[in-house]
Amino acid sequence: MVVKAGHLPVPGETILGGTFIMTAGGKGANQAVAAARLGGNVVFIVKTGDDIFGKQAVQLFKDEGIDTDYIITDPENPSGVALIMVDAKGENCISVASGANAALKPADLQKAEYLIKDASLILMQLEIPVETVKYVINIAAASSVKVVLNPAPACPLSDELLSKVAIITPNETEAEMLTGIKVTDKQSAELAARALAAKGIGTVIITMGAQGALLLHGDTYQFFPAPVCQAVDTTAAGDVFSGALVVAILEGKSILEAVPFACQAAALSVCKMGAQASAPYRDELND
Repeated sequence: MVVKAGHLPVPGETILGGTFIMTAGGKGANQAVAAARLGGNVVFIVKTGDDIFGKQAVQLFKDEGIDTDYIITDPENPSGVALIMVDAKGENCISVASGANAALKPADLQKAEYLIKDASLILMQLEIPVETVKYVINIAAASSVKVVLNPAPACPLSDELLSKVAIITPNETEAEMLTGIKVTDKQSAELAARALAAKGIGTVIITMGAQGALLLHGDTYQFFPAPVCQAVDTTAAGDVFSGALVVAILEGKSILEAVPFACQAAALSVCKMGAQASAPYRDELND
């Protein structure tokens, strides 16, 4: 649920005259839709509430061509909800009530274990319990399936867990949470990337909003500036980046080609309001 106003409110402040939009969101959902719109073959594993939001979400996924056979309906918890404020410059602040997302436990995934073992690539986020993330990563590692982790929202993760991740895509805040290094520019981003690589992660990509993205892949270090555009709403830009990245990789693009592809997709997304609604289709990206 998004309200766009002139500026973000400070504590105790009420701002009148905003514009209200209700749009589908959630990090995992945004990334699944982004990947599907760009041509990915997506199976989405998630838990929704037995409510109108959950039913609407599942129908939207079906409309996007996403495999919904492994979506679980939770009879006890409501669907996750995010309340988002967006200012005139496109910056946002978000508060999330996780609901059924927080109830997605390892036991819920037994039916989907064979999918995890046979996946071409697994993309995960941290809006589900860390124990579930760890469970999936361990299954994937045992089956030599690569995991792309978007460590958002930021929270501490063990070095043991991170060592089993093939690609990690934190933003500046998340990189600082994982390394203790404050990321403010290219130099500090490189330091944080090298600290993450030292934990055993083969590919580190730190997304830096309007600045672009920094890549550290083995001995390869490169910074990719973001395309210049007029931001309307930055909500889900990082999610679109992650969804686009996995599609590019699975299409056989090198990581040096996949990162700018993802940057282009993310730039297109900030030109539109909304989360899933802002994810570009492949023909838009090609244009």
